[in-house]
Amino acid sequence: MPPCYADWRERRDTLPALQDHDAYPPERLLQALWNHQRLRRDDLRLTDGRSLRVLHPGFLNRGAGPDFQGAVLHIAHEPPRRGDVEIDLHSRNWRQHAHDRNPAFARVILHVVWEAAAAPEVPTLRLSEFLEDTLPEAAAWLGTEEAERYPKDLLGRCASPLASLPPPALDALWLEAARVRLERKAALLRARAAQAGWAQALWEALARGLGYHANTWPMLRLGELRPWLAADPALSLLRVQARLMGVAGLLPSDLGKAASSPPYLGQLWDLWWRERDQFSEFLLPPSVWRLAGLRPANHPCRRLALLAEWWTRPDFIPRLEQWLDCPVPGEDLAGSLASILQGQADSFWNWHWTFRGARLRQPQPLIGQSRVTDLAVNVILPWLQARAAAQGHERWAAEVWRRYQHWPAAQTNAVLRLAGHRLLGGVAARGAKRASRQQGIQQVVEDFCETSDALCSGCLFPEQVAGLARRLGSPEP
Repeated sequence: MPPCYADWRERRDTLPALQDHDAYPPERLLQALWNHQRLRRDDLRLTDGRSLRVLHPGFLNRGAGPDFQGAVLHIAHEPPRRGDVEIDLHSRNWRQHAHDRNPAFARVILHVVWEAAAAPEVPTLRLSEFLEDTLPEAAAWLGTEEAERYPKDLLGRCASPLASLPPPALDALWLEAARVRLERKAALLRARAAQAGWAQALWEALARGLGYHANTWPMLRLGELRPWLAADPALSLLRVQARLMGVAGLLPSDLGKAASSPPYLGQLWDLWWRERDQFSEFLLPPSVWRLAGLRPANHPCRRLALLAEWWTRPDFIPRLEQWLDCPVPGEDLAGSLASILQGQADSFWNWHWTFRGARLRQPQPLIGQSRVTDLAVNVILPWLQARAAAQGHERWAAEVWRRYQHWPAAQTNAVLRLAGHRLLGGVAARGAKRASRQQGIQQVVEDFCETSDALCSGCLFPEQVAGLARRLGSPEP
């Protein structure tokens, strides 16, 4: 039997890549070619004839916005520019995809395309003219491990000295940075408490934390409105939910047919329409909410239902204080806090993602373990730390720090993924098996990576880590 498997694999890798969009290769291939700079780099020219030198291609962005962020480019005789790079199949996509009207694309300094119109609107590179290989060879490469691996040339200057640190020293470094992060967040909460009181500072921070990344600002605004929306301790949960969702602009404007609207929605409207004028100055436009791309469980209405439940529980803050005072059985820190945050069962929102969605087969909690961890390390423990510092409560401060150090790791995010590649050479989990270590890594990124450029220009962190490695007598990696 003649050997054929290699041929089968090559066809698997090549044909799908070349069949998308008829004559065009897929965007994923263009992104990989740009990320790994599989180009004739010495020959690059823009469509207007100017020379292009890529000092750094930027960092691949898997979220909303431009495909690569933080690139450093040298165009003709101009000084190097730092900005974003967008990848598209054709230059006309700049308008067709509304990049020209989207503020997220305001920092784009280069449009990388397969084909270009005669006069592109932004500096444009026609990638098809500068491939290092033929298109079939490039498509076959896309299916290899090398294409999936983070380019070694894009490692930060600190990757090598960090790799030379022994595990205990690396762990101590992340933990020291985490301590700085905890104290910084505690200081912000303490400053807000000086203006609005300890309880209000906590409510605002919790509301913002429930907004995730997409809706932090409107959620924070609702948290700021608590003195007007829920000051009366006698208010029912349903009335507070009605006020929150009404002010948020998230109640459907048309109830439709009675048969298609759940009784719960009718009850909310019956309460809200009587009070709507009273709160008219606080109304948020529906446009402030970003709902596209959200997981159903993260819909703002579900978060507001949970926030209303917290607001109407007079024992909520006392229970957090008692939680810090009491031993945790089995050191199940996240589980013990979740029992407080999950609250009582909600007869509607535990069974629905949206107002008119079908009833779920099984009840779903209004807050999951990952969000409990995020609120713990970003809000609750910093708030308790701020309280301890303000009152000179040393036992509380020691317990906050102990729980902070031992809290289980949170879900990864874009910052941690990039740091895992950029700082740790692709070993994302090294030294980050606890949430505190993840917080420490994020603090390093914030303090050093975000104040430098992609080339690490002027960044002192690599030299500082290298000096630490020398003092510890660590061998070169």
